[in-house]
Amino acid sequence: MKLNHHLFARRALVIVAAPACAALGGCMTSTPIWDAHFGEAVKTVTQAQVIDPDAAGRNPSTPGIDGKAANSAMGQYQKSFDSPPPTFTPFVIGVGSGNGGGGGGGASGGQ
Repeated sequence: MKLNHHLFARRALVIVAAPACAALGGCMTSTPIWDAHFGEAVKTVTQAQVIDPDAAGRNPSTPGIDGKAANSAMGQYQKSFDSPPPTFTPFVIGVGSGNGGGGGGGASGGQ
């Protein structure tokens, strides 16, 4: 009889506690500290990358690149993607050497 009483008490506790926990869990935020500091790391890293934000104002005579040279440089850059140079790998060992090889050790036969 005592065992039945304990099982009944446990079931009643689960039945009452589960909805209460679910209801209260919906009201609580899971990350209050993280939410309060959201974005601070990105702002800090961005500010650390700026060495001197007023450099252009103090030295306005900094030489730049003229329009023709910039246009030519951009044109050459775009052409490099139209026909990329052929890739050549000089470190291929034993491929097409005609020596027969036969092993998986990476060395060609006949040496």
